[in-house]
Amino acid sequence: MVGFRYSDEVLATFPTTRGGVIHARGLENTTSPSSLDHHYQAEQAQAIDAIGDMPLSEIPSLKAWRATFSRFGVKPTQYRSAAEALLRRLTKQGDIPAINPLVDLANMVSIRWRLPVAVFDQAVATGLTTVRFAEGQEQFTDLGSDSPSNPEPGEVVFVDGAGLVSARRWCWRQSDQSAARATTVEALITVEGQHPDAEAEIAGATQDLLDLLGEYQPNAVIRSGLLSPSQVEFQV
Repeated sequence: MVGFRYSDEVLATFPTTRGGVIHARGLENTTSPSSLDHHYQAEQAQAIDAIGDMPLSEIPSLKAWRATFSRFGVKPTQYRSAAEALLRRLTKQGDIPAINPLVDLANMVSIRWRLPVAVFDQAVATGLTTVRFAEGQEQFTDLGSDSPSNPEPGEVVFVDGAGLVSARRWCWRQSDQSAARATTVEALITVEGQHPDAEAEIAGATQDLLDLLGEYQPNAVIRSGLLSPSQVEFQV
């Protein structure tokens, strides 16, 4: 069984949580076509123009994630949501380097909608990925590391049925095992929000991802769903 769900405890504490999830199988994640590279650069330029001099902390979707991080005990200026970290790099450095097709597609949608978008390779995942509060004994291996560590009890993590953590501090950082690489053929893609317009914007961002996957991953088999406190689970 493959899928994604929110625990009752997380949704009780954060009832504004909204999510979009895509499962894709039969992916090809090696070299990006030139059309994707051009699309990616254009998207970055548009985001820079749209944000202008606005502080990132005033963008509603990012502001809501800061408040969410604070509520489970994380300093949001020390551990920034993935969307804020991405936009911070873009606005300060003027460019987000291309990595691989799946990551580039996710980053395009993330900067367009100002929402965290993550691609999780499913090669070593066991069962459903659940967003829940960490107990502290789960295993997390940071990107670029080969030494596992444990999350802090009470932080929000993405964790599979075997206790393997694919993301810490909700949408701060994902694990080395879950990173999309050239070998990725099956993935879960998530987009999440906490702000008042999250439901509509996540639906739009999820559709954008589906359209891009249809264009750049034409051989993939794709399913998707939208999650909220009234629909907590997506299964394939």
